[in-house]
Amino acid sequence: MPDSFNQGNKPKMFRKKSQAHQPIHELIHGVKSGNRRDLAKAITLIESNSQEHFQRGQELLKELTPHTGNSIRIGITGVPGAGKSTFIETFGESLCEQGYKVAVLAVDPSSTVTGGSILGDKTRMENLSRNPNAFVRPSPSGGVLGGVHRKTRETMLLCEAAGYDVILVETVGVGQSEVIVRGMVDFFMLLVITGAGDELQGMKKGIMELADLIVVNKADGDNLPAAEKTRREYKGILHFLQPATKGWETQAVTCSALHGKGIGDIWEAIADFQTATKESGVFSARRKSQTKEWLHSMIADRILNSFFHDPDIKRNFPDIEAEVISGRKTASQAVERLMELYKK
Repeated sequence: MPDSFNQGNKPKMFRKKSQAHQPIHELIHGVKSGNRRDLAKAITLIESNSQEHFQRGQELLKELTPHTGNSIRIGITGVPGAGKSTFIETFGESLCEQGYKVAVLAVDPSSTVTGGSILGDKTRMENLSRNPNAFVRPSPSGGVLGGVHRKTRETMLLCEAAGYDVILVETVGVGQSEVIVRGMVDFFMLLVITGAGDELQGMKKGIMELADLIVVNKADGDNLPAAEKTRREYKGILHFLQPATKGWETQAVTCSALHGKGIGDIWEAIADFQTATKESGVFSARRKSQTKEWLHSMIADRILNSFFHDPDIKRNFPDIEAEVISGRKTASQAVERLMELYKK
């Protein structure tokens, strides 16, 4: 198993002590040299809710940020049963064989994320986890969407500083997770299976509009004709949707993750996307826009956290909330009163 997994077997007190006392310059050197153990420690540091760890984590990021930005960031989501884990493992192994370093980050905003989440992600991608050119890591949120936004972004930066060329961000949750991940990656991929009509009834049109590539998986054996039919159906539907990326026409392709067929075509499409969007300036513009959105979300998260941890707010909030519920105060009046308390 990779070094990042071994970190999870150590007693909690030992892990915290090692993070708190290992000099930052050692972690910086370790991450830059591609040491997976130090990368795992650095990620754990920035994920910590401890104020001391937060400050050290930000110091670490400040030093490593100049060494980031050289990867292609790919978001991957899929309908239930689409074979997402198998696809990511096959795709990741294919890239590793070509000499790329691949990091896989799993995002689940709906989960409180326990240690078992790490085990689950790694057992689903057992071969990829053992590959020396791969790094598989969930990105915990603590059940807070803003937590995903910050921690996953910062984890991506650490992986880039460690020399990973391809960052695969897998959405484990549903709904808002796709929108969050779309807002932090360059390229977004939607995995589907045969039966496009049935799937579309349960799929929000908005999720399709986020995709730069639709991949019909399990295109093998007797299912091959149905998969090709589904690909044509999606291709027809895409003509009526707004493209996810300016200057790029969303494509629909087939593949068999189980047998490795069509994986090369998918990577070729991503390479074409990179070339086209970098030449047009869209790639750079998207990253700048995402950084701006990240700043705004960080401000909102910080203010919200500060507001609800304010002593006066904590003391008075239950009574004011009760007044709104009972109808003695309007919601607007309650907000005005709470803001008066907060400003003090």
